[in-house]
Amino acid sequence: MEELPLDQVRTLLAVVDEGTFDAAAAVLHVTPSAVSQRVKALEQRTGRVLLLRTRPVRATASGEVIVRYARQSARLERDARAELGIDDGQGPARLPIAVNADSLATWLLPALTGLERDPPVCFELYREDEAHTTALLREGQVMAAVTSSPDPVAGCTVRRLGRFRYLPVVSPALLARHPGLPPRDLARFVREAPVVQFDRRDDHQDAFARSLTGGAAAASRVRHLVPTSEGFADAVAAGLGWGLVPEPQALALLERGAVVPLADDRPLDVPLYWQQWKLDSPALAAVARAVAEAAARALRPPADGPGATPAAPGGPVRPVRRSAGR
Repeated sequence: MEELPLDQVRTLLAVVDEGTFDAAAAVLHVTPSAVSQRVKALEQRTGRVLLLRTRPVRATASGEVIVRYARQSARLERDARAELGIDDGQGPARLPIAVNADSLATWLLPALTGLERDPPVCFELYREDEAHTTALLREGQVMAAVTSSPDPVAGCTVRRLGRFRYLPVVSPALLARHPGLPPRDLARFVREAPVVQFDRRDDHQDAFARSLTGGAAAASRVRHLVPTSEGFADAVAAGLGWGLVPEPQALALLERGAVVPLADDRPLDVPLYWQQWKLDSPALAAVARAVAEAAARALRPPADGPGATPAAPGGPVRPVRRSAGR
């Protein structure tokens, strides 16, 4: 393949980011015709279709490779300029990171807040399911991600962060409406009592219910969907339903007496990893160190083996699918 002209590569990136050829032209200060010609020339040079001409425009699988290369090149150029003390006039560098909502609500933000910012960096956080964040890496939308996948995306490195623990809890008021069931008949309680879910893809509560019955039954059909980490914990504390609450939030609620444990010996552990581009970028390296240090303080140590989730006493509790952003 011939050398990729930088102006064509950057034009493709602008089209993907802006969504249309006209919007890309406005950003690049050229005509829409010039944008179209550059993209066509790049497609001819690579021998691949790089864009789907939809609204908004989307990159093909081959186009995603070029987009990722364009972002990495831009990052390296900015880092080089910063080290040389050259102001590129574009303001602070942008660092896009994908993260799940529960990590964002509990331990990740302090890591980013305490970071040295010389030169300054602007974080762009994408809230996504930890099982889906690697797709954003693959597409070139983000440079790093908190993910549940130990399998590295092409061109990325992987570092184990630890285990994010969830605790099954319920409000005393909801428990009082089902007298005599827990702990004598916990399986029946989780099948009959209302349950809180993050969204329709959240399987944490069903996984817990199946662990009590050997996979025979899921949680109650009476389900309340609350798609924010803080709102989810508040809903459980208010008695809307029982649920698996992130350990830091659950411990605070337990201390106040707002909730009580459904089962002390059945936590759910989700292994988390940090994946990032293989890029010699000081800013990205600093963020990776800060995230790893924060995870070491906030998360439980990694289990033995990639992706392993140790069985709790009384049986394993394993998530099958995870909610968007949980």
